[in-house]
Amino acid sequence: MARVFDHATSIMQIGEVAKLTALTVDAIRFYERRGLLPKAPRTVGRFRLYTNDDVAQLGFIRQMQGLDFSLTEIRQLLELRKHHLDACLEVSDLLKTKLEKVHSKIRELKQLERELALDLHKCKGELKHRQRRTPRKCPILISSNGRKREIPCS
Repeated sequence: MARVFDHATSIMQIGEVAKLTALTVDAIRFYERRGLLPKAPRTVGRFRLYTNDDVAQLGFIRQMQGLDFSLTEIRQLLELRKHHLDACLEVSDLLKTKLEKVHSKIRELKQLERELALDLHKCKGELKHRQRRTPRKCPILISSNGRKREIPCS
């Protein structure tokens, strides 16, 4: 789709856009290839040309990625942003889904934290034991089926 620029539109090449958005040139090209950014018109010398709207769209993409939205989800948001005046319900549904995933991830990370703390406690216990007695095999390097591996704690 060709874009027409008027005199009030600021025209920039990709390097300047990269600096303004704190993105790499490769990232900008990637977003264009994936359809998150419109195909940039080019100069006779084949340089891509971007507008302030493109810079704003890249900022939005970057912001949504920072919130852990996937490229597919970002594409949905961009479509809603572009074509739907009253998209609050759809955006709300996307945000609820994302928030549920975040809560699930937090639960998983808390479980991982508990397991790591327990393993660290076991290691500290073994290291304390070694100050007074003969070293035993590392309690963490025991497989899930109960067989001990032949790797001593260091």
